[in-house]
Amino acid sequence: MTYRTPPSVVPESGADTAPGSAPDTAVRVPAPAPAPDGSPSAAPSAPRRKERDPFFDNAKFLAILLVVIGHSLAYRLNVPMAKGLYMFIYMFHMPMFIVVTGYFSRNWTFAGGKARKLITNVGVPYVVFEIAYSLYDWLVGRNELEVSLLDPYFLTWFLCALFFWRLSTPVWQQIRWPLAVALIFSLLSYMSDLGNTFNIHRVIGLLPFYVLGLLLKPEHFELLKRPAARVLGALTLAAGLGVAYLTMDRMNRSWIYWKDPHQELGVDNITGTLMRLAMFACATVLVAAFLAVVPGRRTWFTKLGTTTLYAYLLHGFVTRLLQFTDWWDAEWLNTVPGLITVIIGAALVGTFLCSKPVVFCMRWALEPKMKYAFTPLRRPGSKRAAGPGKDGARQPGSRRSGGSRRAGSRRAGAEPAEGSRAADAPSAETPDGAGGTEKPTVKPTGKTTEKTVDPVDPVDAGDSMDAGSTENAAPAPAGRSQGT
Repeated sequence: MTYRTPPSVVPESGADTAPGSAPDTAVRVPAPAPAPDGSPSAAPSAPRRKERDPFFDNAKFLAILLVVIGHSLAYRLNVPMAKGLYMFIYMFHMPMFIVVTGYFSRNWTFAGGKARKLITNVGVPYVVFEIAYSLYDWLVGRNELEVSLLDPYFLTWFLCALFFWRLSTPVWQQIRWPLAVALIFSLLSYMSDLGNTFNIHRVIGLLPFYVLGLLLKPEHFELLKRPAARVLGALTLAAGLGVAYLTMDRMNRSWIYWKDPHQELGVDNITGTLMRLAMFACATVLVAAFLAVVPGRRTWFTKLGTTTLYAYLLHGFVTRLLQFTDWWDAEWLNTVPGLITVIIGAALVGTFLCSKPVVFCMRWALEPKMKYAFTPLRRPGSKRAAGPGKDGARQPGSRRSGGSRRAGSRRAGAEPAEGSRAADAPSAETPDGAGGTEKPTVKPTGKTTEKTVDPVDPVDAGDSMDAGSTENAAPAPAGRSQGT
């Protein structure tokens, strides 16, 4: 039997669908309506590409400034003003980045293009900067040379954590109560010492913020853009700053680094669990308050918010240099004018590192083009996979590209030849136990009847992965991890 596709039906390629849902594989294109004077109307124009929401770019830029300022204040914690502000920033700046990163990872799947982008934009920069910071620490800091991909140096832990979080995204998208499960894993991880490999306590401990981002929807952020939310957010941040100053001498600072088990903090598991729950609640409230005061319109720094990864990975060389040269020991920095100078200087450095000249010079390390390192997706039982196109996309004619298929192809509508393997054996891509044939879905469309075949892999759809949304960490003045 041959299935014919009516002329008014064309395949839709690259449709964004939720993981696990079967998307429509055909889109009806209506014929252009005639003009009032009887002349044929012009062909419909191509849909415009959706523009970036400046709200998120603004949020990322302001948050990366907090990261740079926080790492600078880490060397002045003997000054009460710096210590209180440091505690306040560290309570929410990492969770804020993680929530936003999770939000932009909602549609992440194991599709070829996304998996390659994860390697080139997260995995490769992690290796490059892990080696670069280790060499820098050895050559400039005069410390012992130690290069270990299993023990992230300083702020590279976030890239390591993000790599694992993104890989786990399809799992969380299929769990009924993902946030509750992630929170349980996080709380349990601090009850025993899991070691320092891959900063595993942070990877699991901060996981609930990533899963929270996966669950958020655009309408949730619209609530934060209301005028009343802006006022409430400003008041909440002011209250949070006051609480930070009240607790800075009564709270172990190691809590805000999210990297130590309860026994290292000198508390039992019950006390530690209650403390972690309180920190999750406080961090979530402060993240919402921070986002509420972020401007939603396009500003002079909106464009800079698209390249915050550059500022995140590069500013550590500046703060480390000032540490290695003992510049932080200057007495005048212990004064209020000195701290204000540090804050302004950190903000300027963070802004410069997001600028075009820096991006142009360092793109090879943070966004490398590595097409030569990849091959077409290997599938069991297939003799030859479709070659990749530009940016990892499949060439026209491949199974998921939405292009035309080979004449005589079974999925193109032609029946397999008698005696062929496909005619009497299940498809290699169907689930175990399923038959080799697929029942067509008949869709009534008025005069014509449209027949399409349900896709085998409905989760293999595109997403709106934001390349510049990996950011954040927390530092401390000494050692590889240094309390970051």
